[in-house]
Amino acid sequence: MDMVMKLGASTAVVIFTKSSCCISHSIETLIRSFGANPIVYELDTHPNGKKMEKALMELGCHPSVPAIFIGKELVGGANEIMSLNVRGKLKQLLIRANAIWV
Repeated sequence: MDMVMKLGASTAVVIFTKSSCCISHSIETLIRSFGANPIVYELDTHPNGKKMEKALMELGCHPSVPAIFIGKELVGGANEIMSLNVRGKLKQLLIRANAIWV
């Protein structure tokens, strides 16, 4: 779990995904559309992917991907990101995390 938390806090936006997950790709595309440049970890190709996936599930991510950290905080998965976006709060969260500048 420590590894996931450290990686999640390493930059303004971190996304844990799987290469076969279309929802993960959609969330990454959405975040990039605001101008953010997230670090993306594909768990199915990462050497420690299985451990990281287990840690994400222990943190409450069900399903385990996508899991998004913004501003060193675990925001959650696709539902949380889409909800923030629909309510107009995702951009402000990215600004506060210094992931984008306006």
